[in-house]
Amino acid sequence: MVKFRLPLRLLPLCVTLASRQALPHGRTMTSEEQQRRGLAVGMGAYLFWGFLPVYLKALAGVPPVEVVADRIVASLLLMLALLAVRRDLPDLWRNLRDRRTVLPLAASAVMIATNWLVYVYAVVEHHILAASLGYFLNPLVNVALGMLFLKERLRPMQAVAVGIAFAGVALMAATALDTLWISAALALSFGLYGLIRKTSPVGPAQGLALETLLLAPMACGYLAFVVADGRLVFGQETGTTLLLAGLGIATCVPLLMFATAARIVSLTTLGLLQYVSRSLIFFTGWLIYGEPLDARKLASFAVIWTALAIFTWDTLRDRRTA
Repeated sequence: MVKFRLPLRLLPLCVTLASRQALPHGRTMTSEEQQRRGLAVGMGAYLFWGFLPVYLKALAGVPPVEVVADRIVASLLLMLALLAVRRDLPDLWRNLRDRRTVLPLAASAVMIATNWLVYVYAVVEHHILAASLGYFLNPLVNVALGMLFLKERLRPMQAVAVGIAFAGVALMAATALDTLWISAALALSFGLYGLIRKTSPVGPAQGLALETLLLAPMACGYLAFVVADGRLVFGQETGTTLLLAGLGIATCVPLLMFATAARIVSLTTLGLLQYVSRSLIFFTGWLIYGEPLDARKLASFAVIWTALAIFTWDTLRDRRTA
């Protein structure tokens, strides 16, 4: 039980951070305070995600689909409990009947479920480096999505960075084609998820509750199938069962924080913050779990890191100018 004490203590903080209510004494946040809050919450989310592979590695004996199904159910139960405490359940049922709210969240639910499934597969099948590559690409995917859908303009040096990144992907395709799909799927699914959540008409807590509620029928159907087939891992061994139950906390805490940050700061800023978790994931796969990093794969990473360095330098320069 000691493993879960810290995440449980973080729950009240995350509920507060996800809330859009005014500050005490009736004072609302200034724009600068909101930006600082968004940066802090986003950083917390990426630190959480950076260490998630260690958690998932402990579930290596569980089929990835069951891990995701348990994650959906545990997350839904936790979100319903949080909304009940906040007396927000009536808003959840009202949003569920609103097509303009449900349709975008159905799309974001598909994106996050895809991301979870690919990521769990990558971790348990010893492809953490491929997963980290996908998340290294994600900031540049965010830039492209912001340009295509949010009319954010691509500055000249950003265009150079994107071009170099594509060269790095091409090099990776020539050296590690068997795992490139993992990187591409993670980058695109999470980039699209962030875009949809940024433009979503509901807050972070309501959005995550609706997403897990929409995914729950498929998750419960799968779990019912493996129960009937006698292959359900949950409940067979105490440690594994506790870890599977804890997936709700491991999922909801960082996602609430990310969704809060996505509604406050720009996609570009989110792209900068993502380097924290990407680096932690990379070094976890390489140094802790000993995944091979040959010269060709390292070269492709180096090309992509160069693109990210150019992108970061240009973004910081533009901020200083502004």
